[in-house]
Amino acid sequence: MFDILNKYKDQGHFFLTPENNLQSVSNAPTDKGGVFIIYALKKGRVEMIYIGHSGKLEKDGSFSNKMEGLNDEIVNANQFGKTPAHIAWKKQMIRENIEALNIYWYVTYDAEHKDCPDVLKKNLLRQHQDIFGTFPKWNKSV
Repeated sequence: MFDILNKYKDQGHFFLTPENNLQSVSNAPTDKGGVFIIYALKKGRVEMIYIGHSGKLEKDGSFSNKMEGLNDEIVNANQFGKTPAHIAWKKQMIRENIEALNIYWYVTYDAEHKDCPDVLKKNLLRQHQDIFGTFPKWNKSV
């Protein structure tokens, strides 16, 4: 769906089940910014449910991360209020009867690419909205 992500060579994914520890299964980099997309696996179906990012460009052109890279954003950023993702996602998976999350991550700002993760996330959300008429269900807005 998002062909633009194919250009990023530094990418990967991992699975999270309600029984897993997110800190243990995440293989996202701790020192790089980018975007991540979460797919829910439920009753043999796959649904994109969240698009997130780590890092942004400051007004002076420098890159900054409020968290410590993609891994920290995925594991510790607040979700569904003020609950860290490693707790919130597992609870939400149980509430929604989600069997597993397939979490894809892409480094978009490095020596090879200088694509702002914040801007790219907004573009991906708009593409999703154009196709499906709404944002992924775990995203509130752009």
